[in-house]
Amino acid sequence: MTSPALFQSFSPDRPLAFIGGGNMASAILGGLIQRGLSQAAVRVIEPFEAARSRLKQAYGVDAQSAPDAGFAGSTLVVWAVKPQTFQDAAAQAAPYLGRPGPALHLSVAAGIRSDSIAAWLGSQRVVRSMPNTPALIGQGMTALFARDSVTEADRALVETVIAPTGDYLWVGAETQLDAVTALSGSGPAYVFLFLEAMIEAGTQMGLPADQAKRLAIATFSGAAALARDSSEPPSVLRERVTSKGGTTYAALTSLEQAQVPQAFIAAMHAACQRATELGDEFGRA
Repeated sequence: MTSPALFQSFSPDRPLAFIGGGNMASAILGGLIQRGLSQAAVRVIEPFEAARSRLKQAYGVDAQSAPDAGFAGSTLVVWAVKPQTFQDAAAQAAPYLGRPGPALHLSVAAGIRSDSIAAWLGSQRVVRSMPNTPALIGQGMTALFARDSVTEADRALVETVIAPTGDYLWVGAETQLDAVTALSGSGPAYVFLFLEAMIEAGTQMGLPADQAKRLAIATFSGAAALARDSSEPPSVLRERVTSKGGTTYAALTSLEQAQVPQAFIAAMHAACQRATELGDEFGRA
């Protein structure tokens, strides 16, 4: 569903700006243009020529290698850069983003804390987010954190920009974003790892690879949908398909003996710790 209020918020003189034009920027941008946002109301900074050409061809937007006066007055700036390049990108763009007033900024960079972003850009209107890759097909999950200076209108604008990528939620403490990074941000990789293992096991047991892949993916998507729609917790759903002495019981017993649940939890703690370290390494103002 289109949002007239969204389209009125952006114009050639008050554009929606993207710093970085990679996968996440493309997911957001593509969804918005599909819903009717004018290409003329978008500005993109992307240093790599091949990526700029792709953006122009796919979406018909203005993509350039470095910021200029055309970014002045941006209504919202989406920072879709790698953590290690954020500070340099901010230094290049900041001179153009404070007129007529401090812009609203939305960061999708892992680990970089809002204190650093606010200091680099001279604006307290900063929202941090942690999306994940299913956003590329409109089925992502994004967590959002807003600094105190972010208004309800700012939040609404961010929500409308994020909505084409899938679901979202707001967290009350910025430190929770490190846990979100470990859970849903990195989470698709965990699913893909389990899918790889299931497909490999299926082929080892005699199934054609294409059938094993189809069965594994359908099982994950169906189980996830059941967990989403059920009022019962996953533990109860698991117990309902686990008859003592049966096939599922044999599989789960093997996983527990190998301490897979404990290893999985430890792995997520490692991801959370790394998210914290990214802020320490690349977020110094």
